[in-house]
Amino acid sequence: MADDSRSRRSGVFTSYAAIGDSFTEGVGDLGPDGLYVGWADRLAVLLADQLPVSGEIVDTVHGDFRYANLAVRGRLLDQIVDEQIPRAKELAPDLVTFCAGGNDIIRPGTDPDDVAERFERAVADLTGAVGTVMVTTGFDTRGVPVLRHLRGKIATYTAHVRSIADRYDCPVLDLWSLKSVQDRRAWDGDRLHLSPEGHTRVALRAAQVLGLDVPADPDQAWPPQPPRGTFEVRRDDIHWAREYLVPWIGRRLRGESSGDHVAAKRPDLLPLKH
Repeated sequence: MADDSRSRRSGVFTSYAAIGDSFTEGVGDLGPDGLYVGWADRLAVLLADQLPVSGEIVDTVHGDFRYANLAVRGRLLDQIVDEQIPRAKELAPDLVTFCAGGNDIIRPGTDPDDVAERFERAVADLTGAVGTVMVTTGFDTRGVPVLRHLRGKIATYTAHVRSIADRYDCPVLDLWSLKSVQDRRAWDGDRLHLSPEGHTRVALRAAQVLGLDVPADPDQAWPPQPPRGTFEVRRDDIHWAREYLVPWIGRRLRGESSGDHVAAKRPDLLPLKH
């Protein structure tokens, strides 16, 4: 199994590019400026905070941490490979996080073995052109109503991702084992994307995997909540179906994607002040 211990990588990263879909773009974590933040943006801040202060750092990129986020919601694996990986290779950062294949896996009839083969070719391409490549597993979806029936496919793909990481010496952001995100408060109202707190916990775990000291435990227990009654649960389910499930099914039937006409929010390696 790939070694995803909390101290696997302890080097200093001065540049980072994130590639992927809505998860990495940050959907569900809306910032005060109306733009999505997300775990990758939050990880970039944690990485930047590890750099020595100005005057103690030598021969880095203008003494600043640089960060690009190429992820776009709704993207399938082949789209990420075609659109984002060439740009990531061109940028050649110290670190790339690569999360892809989830949108493929949830499509009816897809084969997780086939998706994994294509994912491995992309990892081989990336690792030969950039610094460290951290790959990301899927979540355990047993508590996610719309995805619960796909748990077996997601588990199979997750096992492949870990095996690929082992072969290419990639650190693994193992979301399947992150128990804190199985709480409903870790998820946005659409039940498909993380909430701001969920994104924060993933960022903390990613930083741990890279060997960073983090300000909080991503697996810290959530505060207790009073039990929810049957009526409240039913009301929330009806609201979710009307506001999120029906539009999602409609887009699928029309062959549309939530990422149509959406561009990467941060396509260049730009300085991240810290």
